Amino acid sequence: MSFFDVWSSMDWDDIKMTIYSKRAADVERALARPKRDLNDFMALISPAAEPYLEQMAQQSYRLTRQRFGNTVGFYIPLYLSNLCANDCTYCGFSMSNRLKRKTLNAEEIEQECLAIKAMGFDTVLLVTGEHEGKVGLDYFKQMLPIVKRHFSYVMMEVQPLSQQEYAELRQYGLDSVMVYQETYQHLTYDEHHIRGKKKDFRWRLETPDRLGKAGIDKIGLGALFGLEDWRTDSFYTAAHLRYLQKHYWKTRYSVSFPRLRPCTGGLQPKSIMTDRQLVQLICAYRLLDGELELSLSTREAREFRDKVIPLGITSISAGSKTQPGGYVENVKEELEQFEIDDDRSPAEVARAIAATGLQPVWKDWDNSYSASR
Repeated sequence: MSFFDVWSSMDWDDIKMTIYSKRAADVERALARPKRDLNDFMALISPAAEPYLEQMAQQSYRLTRQRFGNTVGFYIPLYLSNLCANDCTYCGFSMSNRLKRKTLNAEEIEQECLAIKAMGFDTVLLVTGEHEGKVGLDYFKQMLPIVKRHFSYVMMEVQPLSQQEYAELRQYGLDSVMVYQETYQHLTYDEHHIRGKKKDFRWRLETPDRLGKAGIDKIGLGALFGLEDWRTDSFYTAAHLRYLQKHYWKTRYSVSFPRLRPCTGGLQPKSIMTDRQLVQLICAYRLLDGELELSLSTREAREFRDKVIPLGITSISAGSKTQPGGYVENVKEELEQFEIDDDRSPAEVARAIAATGLQPVWKDWDNSYSASR
């Protein structure tokens, strides 16, 4: 059994209708409960919950501080390659886009690591396009030991791999994998994934199962908001989370909140998620699960991040470059996967976080390692 079996038993239209039919009484009932289930989550992400945003935010803030203290983890993405064998409507790395392609070699990776380390980071997210021929298992096995020499915690966001491949990479120092379904609506998924292995909806959907079986320390989930109705996709993500927590209970989990950003060959969102709605969703996840790690990237504006992070976010990226070689070379923007919004330096972001009374943490496993570095 995998989550595909659970997904197959669910009906997108029925779930969407249930969410949008929730009323104020359902929201108040969810807010009053000490522990919430997926039905409560439906109420908290529904339009009926929007007038209760202040109450949700207050509860979310208290739960976050109780579990995570006054800390926020810092990480940075390291883009290793923009080669990609997929054609996706929303991504600058898409194979049909005419842009310069680059894959970092061992020496370039070493230089990028040194540049990132000089900024204070000890947690890094390795990102590539999806090209298993040239940027596959052999490449990862070569570069992971290089990266692991510099960073205590190494995450990856690359093409889905097999259970055996994940288990092998774990021996090379891999700690965590982020794998976003983009959308759980199969027809919409098919519409936006035109060519390449990423068209295989089931292979991607079952990736977290393979990660759990391989014993990966942490799995990151999420949907790309703008492709479909954000409320329905968020419920599917929450259901996916609950399934994984039940079956792979030794693993930690995180959820991210990417909204569509401009990129080469950019796509216009099918639906718009407002800032208030994103705050609502972040708070709803925290009310569903006080242990869950919630992450917010530099896709979002600095003003928004500074205000929403204290409410429930536990980890953020800072100083991000979304092109290979971006931390050492003066790389042209045409290599980017997407445009970032918060372009402050890591030190600037750390100061802004500290001004809210929170402590920036640069190591995933050591909360005493702060921005004073």
